[in-house]
Amino acid sequence: MLRLAGVTKRYPGPAGAENPPVLRGLNLEVAAGESVAIVGPSGCGKTTLLNCIGTLDRPDEGQILLDGRDLTALKPAELAEIRNREIGFVFQLHHLLPQLTVWENVLLPTLACRNEVVRDGAEERARRLLKRVGLDHRLDYRPGRLSGGERQRAAVVRALINEPRLLLADEPTGALDRASAGELTRLLVELNREMGVTLIVVTHSLELARQMGRVLALRDGVLEPADLQP
Repeated sequence: MLRLAGVTKRYPGPAGAENPPVLRGLNLEVAAGESVAIVGPSGCGKTTLLNCIGTLDRPDEGQILLDGRDLTALKPAELAEIRNREIGFVFQLHHLLPQLTVWENVLLPTLACRNEVVRDGAEERARRLLKRVGLDHRLDYRPGRLSGGERQRAAVVRALINEPRLLLADEPTGALDRASAGELTRLLVELNREMGVTLIVVTHSLELARQMGRVLALRDGVLEPADLQP
């Protein structure tokens, strides 16, 4: 489903100097329905990698192919449509709009969806998903009235509302207490299995990483199998 070939990303240094690449000829293949965790120390490029996969950033070299389509060759408008329809995002901070209710936040991505079938079924899907994550009694609540775990669960539903095939999660449990982090971890694992959505998680949490089908470590700009033995 997803293939990265020779992906390199570097950022300019001070006064135009060139920093070493954050990603260095990186290769990755992820099958449909797979769950993958990417671990590594802070600053190693995990979020940069996720942003490149999600088309929020462009690599300097290499290809990123989603179902054989080279995302690095597409125009901004085409990438925006893919982000809205094919890729869901969950971040460490929920990014729910404070002035909107849970219901309104969850349905917000459907406003830009061009697929009529997906758009027409959005409300029924929202009710089902919100019930699935235990928020069906919070539809009229604004984010300020929710716990941290509830806000992240609402963010997961928002990420899934347009039925993406790929879900990207960047430190989704990083701002949660241990109990809430455990609940969200179980939720992501169950949704991956139930819905068949491909899941890639960037995390510092070994508890979360161990629940994924495959764990990779980002070191020196490349990915390698991770050893999470105690």
